[in-house]
Amino acid sequence: MSKEAKKPRRIDVVAVNRRAGFDYELESRFEAGLVLIGSEVKVLRTGKADLTDGWVSFDGDEAFVRGVNIPVMQGSPYSHEAKRARKLLLSKREIEQLKRGVERDGMTITVTQLYFKGPYAKIEIALARGKKAYDKRQSLKRKEADKEARVAISAARRGER
Repeated sequence: MSKEAKKPRRIDVVAVNRRAGFDYELESRFEAGLVLIGSEVKVLRTGKADLTDGWVSFDGDEAFVRGVNIPVMQGSPYSHEAKRARKLLLSKREIEQLKRGVERDGMTITVTQLYFKGPYAKIEIALARGKKAYDKRQSLKRKEADKEARVAISAARRGER
């Protein structure tokens, strides 16, 4: 067994799109590689990226992530466009599965997380269905009830009433 098989890859989270879980019902999640240029990788290593407007589109048999903001480095002669389309590295089977979800159910594909897995930049995308206003209220009620339950349980464990 090689050393790499024994040692799990370290995951360094760069950015998380918390808004996606509130605005959408997230269903299937996919991990994809991301085609980046050097200045983008350098900015991501510093932990700066904005995923709130990120979504996935298709151009033939390829998938591209759009709307992800990786800011430009100040004072660098080698820079990039902050919100350019970046190619996703997915298998054909995964691309077909995503296309079917979008065409069949009218779902969208949103970006949920951007991270480094070992030396590789990865992005987590999810097939998502938009929530209505009443769904969001239900989510907030459920979240509040869960929080109250956790507080009550921790108080009971400490012996408080």
